[in-house]
Amino acid sequence: MTGKNTFEEFVDCSEKSPSSLSFNNVNELFESDTSVIPKKKIKAVALLSGGLDSNIAVRMMKEQDVEVEAVAIKTPFCDFDCGKGCGHKVMEVSSDLDIKLNTVYLGKEYLTMLKNPKHGYGSGMNPCIDCRKMMYNEAKKHMEKIGADFLITGEVLHQRPMSQNSNALSIIENETNLEGKVLRPLSAQLLPKTDVEKEGLIDRSLLGSIHGRSRKEQLKLAERFGIVDPPNSAGGCLLTDPQFSKRIRDLFKHSISEPGINDVDLLKVGRHFRLNSYSKLIVGRNHDENEKLLSLALTSDYVLEAIAVPGPIAILRINGCNPDLRKHKKSLMISVGILLRYSDLLPEQSCNVKVMNKLTGTSKMISSLPSSILEVDKYRI
Repeated sequence: MTGKNTFEEFVDCSEKSPSSLSFNNVNELFESDTSVIPKKKIKAVALLSGGLDSNIAVRMMKEQDVEVEAVAIKTPFCDFDCGKGCGHKVMEVSSDLDIKLNTVYLGKEYLTMLKNPKHGYGSGMNPCIDCRKMMYNEAKKHMEKIGADFLITGEVLHQRPMSQNSNALSIIENETNLEGKVLRPLSAQLLPKTDVEKEGLIDRSLLGSIHGRSRKEQLKLAERFGIVDPPNSAGGCLLTDPQFSKRIRDLFKHSISEPGINDVDLLKVGRHFRLNSYSKLIVGRNHDENEKLLSLALTSDYVLEAIAVPGPIAILRINGCNPDLRKHKKSLMISVGILLRYSDLLPEQSCNVKVMNKLTGTSKMISSLPSSILEVDKYRI
């Protein structure tokens, strides 16, 4: 020892002391402290249909570490129980994606919109822009509830002619106050940047540039994500179907009050015949439809069934009228003839038809010949 407490000796002693801390270590500590800043967890709500596009869109966002919850919309015309389109798979898809699913039913309010949509109809009775607005608004409610940063959809630019062009997408965002909040991962690089892209929360370079009706790129992504047996492109909404659209128009034209869900469910079953401005006949096409008609029959409806010959069930619905047989005898006789036309009865044979009405307790027999094909076609919707 020199007796001098030099800086070198101090450092030398501190290195030998387990409890001592060098200046270098202090600097390293501060540097490590400032680097441990937790990254903000990004949260999104996805509109999930159960189809391939929305499935891939969610996977692309989860790949960027986005926390996702789904909203699935059920309407009287396209839902996840009807077996039409892809919506019936939505619960299975959400389970595969391991995300929470929230279902929303749009019933009477959807029918009110459908009668007079602000942006009109597509090729049928499909109010695509107004329909998407309703869906966006439901998703927006859930976004606000959970504090989500943005909305995810599986929309592809120019895939659907009415609602997936640039102008329509802009209208939907503007009228739902979601400008900059809707990310469409499959086509994002062809669309304006969203807020989360501008803020660097989402890497735009990892997003897609898919457009049009071809599914080649989606199928490639499905393979990459390990999606087994990807669903076919779905026809989707019943309102795009020409024959079903005729039934909807007829219902709106002849309804005294706003149609209900029962009226819409009845449109999905059987053959339909407009007898006059206030009465309509629905005839089952098979056993399952006969059972469905019986379950949908209101107490004020007439239920018709042929006796002693195999044939369908039919419902005669008279809107806004007292179901009195004396007032509606002509409609009833036309209905009996049409019903027998679809039974196993020969054209020249007559048969008894049982007519029942729960509201009045009516149960009587009416005998008739089957209607001719020309007579049937005259009333067909």
